[in-house]
Amino acid sequence: MASAAENAAIIRRGYELFNSGNLEELATLFVEDAVWHVGGRNQFSGEKRGRDACFAYFGRIGELTGGTLRAELHDVVGGETHTVGVQTTTGERDGKRLSEHTVLLFHLRDGKIAECWEHYEDSRHLDDFWG
Repeated sequence: MASAAENAAIIRRGYELFNSGNLEELATLFVEDAVWHVGGRNQFSGEKRGRDACFAYFGRIGELTGGTLRAELHDVVGGETHTVGVQTTTGERDGKRLSEHTVLLFHLRDGKIAECWEHYEDSRHLDDFWG
């Protein structure tokens, strides 16, 4: 089992890779059967099961925002099995702007991301953005 500090470092690295668009290297931080949970009532809401489904989701949100979606990391709080990323999610799409305080709760297994839950400050604003 990885330490809290090791898990926090993994998540920080994940943010760096996501924001730089390096999805190939980011994929190495995920277990093959990873699950990603998206709340709200929009086209992305629900579970993405498997690393490929998670990365199809990342690719689609990047495509729809013209590559403008960013996760501005404020802090990471590490634990031995769960680690939290506190961020502001920003992006632009079809003349709409997104700027949401967001918390991602990660479950890590063997030093890799196994599951994640996205939590937004205003899920209605997020739903409107993804429309």
